[in-house]
Amino acid sequence: MYIGISKECYFLIELLHRHTNINREHILLCLKKIRLNSTFSELEDNFGISLSYASKLFLRNLPIISGFLKPFIVNLDKNLIKRNLPIAFRHNYHNVSCIIDCLEIDIQKPSKALHQALTWSEYKKGNTVKYLISCTPNGLVNYVSQGFGGRASDVTIVENCNFLDGLQQGTCILADRGFKHLEQILHEKGIKLLRPPSVNAGAKLSKTEVRQTKIIASLRIHIERVIRRVREFHMLKQHSVINTNICRVLDHVIIIACALINLQDSLIK
Repeated sequence: MYIGISKECYFLIELLHRHTNINREHILLCLKKIRLNSTFSELEDNFGISLSYASKLFLRNLPIISGFLKPFIVNLDKNLIKRNLPIAFRHNYHNVSCIIDCLEIDIQKPSKALHQALTWSEYKKGNTVKYLISCTPNGLVNYVSQGFGGRASDVTIVENCNFLDGLQQGTCILADRGFKHLEQILHEKGIKLLRPPSVNAGAKLSKTEVRQTKIIASLRIHIERVIRRVREFHMLKQHSVINTNICRVLDHVIIIACALINLQDSLIK
């Protein structure tokens, strides 16, 4: 509830303290800020320190904490993924190694006109930072990209992050229609893209295509559930606008949130 770590995994605080030499209270301050999006005034009262010192601790320690937790976001071998496939994937979609989608985080309007233009999201009608998130079929986050301005398309983000470098030949990726322009790039790398059939203006889908669309949507729900868990960290909630000063550590916030949800109960029972 307060820091995003279950009681069973609370020993992680001690491990963090031992490996990073960050004071335990300062680790809790950082995690509480991400989980509850507490203001620095609240943290000042909670931890008995000045407002400016609370802000300084958060910005200074976050990269160190994310560096320690990043190994929990593991890019698994496709054979290992196949051995742990949920039942729904085993018949026709046993080659799927990951499911991808983009996550948009609202940010304050930047002061510079160039940054305003780069972060403007036509979809959200505001300034945002976008991240590519990938999870395995059983809901384990196995990749999160660095942040891109909201102006960037989903395809542009995939092309410009190092996601494809970590994929093996023969891998099958599950995505929505927004990634359709990726097919040619992935084909050249020996990677298959599985997505719902495209809908042309004025044309109707066949019964087979409608059935396929429903099946893929039911399988893609796992990445939606992962993103819902990420949004449970209040700093990353819908319409929770990130302060300009914190934007520079937003990549670290996302890494910490994804690492901690990998330690939570499995998405698929």
